[in-house]
Amino acid sequence: MLMAHPVILRGLVSEYETLRDLHAEHGSPNAEQRLQDVAYTLCVSTGTRDIDTALIAAHHQLLGVRPEDDSLLAAG
Repeated sequence: MLMAHPVILRGLVSEYETLRDLHAEHGSPNAEQRLQDVAYTLCVSTGTRDIDTALIAAHHQLLGVRPEDDSLLAAG
């Protein structure tokens, strides 16, 4: 299974949690669509089928990841 780079995964989790906390599912159609898009992307990125499982998997994958680990993003 392909795994998202920790920086990308952390950004997706952060964006999802922010949208969720702002209750985007009850907001404008654009906000609701963005929440659904991020949830879908998290599911794909973690190989899961629902957002709760995706968040657990993402947090698990991010455990122990060094915040400065951008080795895959650096030009070689």
